[in-house]
Amino acid sequence: MALIYIVEDDLNLSEGLCLALKETKSTINQFHTLRDARIALAAAAPDVVILDINLPDGSGLDLLREIKRGSSTPVILLTANDTEMDVVLGLENGADDYITKPFSLAILRARVNTQLRRQEGITQPVRIDHYVFDFEKMLFSIDETAVELSKTEQKLLRLLVENRGATMSRDTLLTRIWPDGTEYVDENTLSVAVKRLRDKLEASEYIKTVYGLGYSWVVK
Repeated sequence: MALIYIVEDDLNLSEGLCLALKETKSTINQFHTLRDARIALAAAAPDVVILDINLPDGSGLDLLREIKRGSSTPVILLTANDTEMDVVLGLENGADDYITKPFSLAILRARVNTQLRRQEGITQPVRIDHYVFDFEKMLFSIDETAVELSKTEQKLLRLLVENRGATMSRDTLLTRIWPDGTEYVDENTLSVAVKRLRDKLEASEYIKTVYGLGYSWVVK
């Protein structure tokens, strides 16, 4: 059974989220402050975190950065803010999805289910149209024709496929693919890696550039 953390200071909204997510058959824990959420995260790692940006004891973006430094736990941000800069900040700090208030609880439930499926299914071969990606065995094919990918291209593909339908910011990709950093890695290095991956997979219709933000594997 999946474990979901809701970090939201609006008690009525938090209860509404719990009701909406009952159909996911998950254990749902509610927290109303950053302090309580940090204590819970130190004790157990959830499968998904639903995180409000504006909390009484600080910004949810700080907690987002802390989570992403130590794990790959999916984080869905909730906020009343809907400016482009808020979206950019959320994505650049590693958010896996971003929903602005007010929103449909059915849509939120669908987004959570998507993250849970990605967590459960990424160890199995991923089949998308004429592609088959087996990240565990490092086997990749188009129409049953094998494609050789470098380690960097495999990391890039996995991040895009795990988060398909969502935009991965350039900064997030750079940090995840080259976590140790190097003076030779910059945004141009990422652009070259994306181009090579597109060419090898003939995936220009799938790997899209989201100008000013990053890249996304399009869900058709």
